[in-house]
Amino acid sequence: MKLIIAAIKPFKLEEVREALTTIGVRGMMVTEIKGFGAQSGHTEIYRGAEYAVNFVPKVKIEVVVTDGMADQVVSTIATTAKTDKIGDGKIFVLDVDSALRVRTGETNDDAL
Repeated sequence: MKLIIAAIKPFKLEEVREALTTIGVRGMMVTEIKGFGAQSGHTEIYRGAEYAVNFVPKVKIEVVVTDGMADQVVSTIATTAKTDKIGDGKIFVLDVDSALRVRTGETNDDAL
């Protein structure tokens, strides 16, 4: 199993969710986060004063899928979340040793 973690722009969340549902992803976890990458934030002007925005709002999506689905999920997130502008996000793929569905006691692939 693979854990796929994606940090994307918030306005892309619903589009990504729909695309993942279409390819068969049955669940995901979503968290509102703040972060910065290579651009290290930016400056904005508010009421005539310039100030630094060091952290940019993002949404973190976490999905656990079978090994066979991982590449398709990564590709779907990447193409759906892409805006061709700075700050489109990042995707990380990690191995998952085990999973347990609390309600039924099912484990690993059956728990997904």
